[in-house]
Amino acid sequence: MFNFLDFACSKITFCGATKGSSTSLLIKREISIMKLVKHPNIIQICEVMGSKKKIYIVLELVTGGELFDKIATQGRLKEEEARKYFQQLINGVDFCHSRGVYHRDLKPENLLLDANGILKISDFGMSALSQQLKADGLLHTTCGTPNYVAPEVLNNKGYDGATADTWSCGVILFVLMAGYLPFDDPNLMTLYKKILQADFTFPPWFSSGAKKLIKRMLDPNPKSITICVGPAPNSLLLSPQPYSSLRS
Repeated sequence: MFNFLDFACSKITFCGATKGSSTSLLIKREISIMKLVKHPNIIQICEVMGSKKKIYIVLELVTGGELFDKIATQGRLKEEEARKYFQQLINGVDFCHSRGVYHRDLKPENLLLDANGILKISDFGMSALSQQLKADGLLHTTCGTPNYVAPEVLNNKGYDGATADTWSCGVILFVLMAGYLPFDDPNLMTLYKKILQADFTFPPWFSSGAKKLIKRMLDPNPKSITICVGPAPNSLLLSPQPYSSLRS
């Protein structure tokens, strides 16, 4: 039996979707994906119940709100705190990739905090499985939130889900430490141009280690995007250890 002090029930209405419809299939795929990724830094699906018109998903209860809200109310984070959340984010994302799952919509609004401040990746509605790769071994669906999407996703020539997620993680790290987006413009085409050229500047308070790491992640060439996913002796951002690729 579930203790509803520990779990929350989220209701999704099919809005008239019939069995086999695109809406129904997308929801079922999201449920299947969430069952694949059981990790301390990923929100857990605990039970699924349904009727003819509705499906009820019982999720892990997370009461600390969105990481986005924390930044919006408190402003930029100190490097030590940003590093803590970033490491948890990378742990969760790397686990997803090891299971052949690519999130494709990573952003602070989809990163939740529990009562103990533990980060939980949520909202797998746009995620893809490795089985969805085309003959060229790439994904081809353009999706995600414009400010966080990788250049290769915008190019419409196919992209690697893991490196696209890594770019989004780099944008998130920048936002955590700066308090604002590295790529932002009210004109969507101008925004895309900035992303394609990786046209951004660091604020003066970023450490050299943070700049080096973010530059490696926000590289417009997806084949050279790299990040350290192993433990560092003192600081992930300041680690002298060589970086290795984040990959599935």
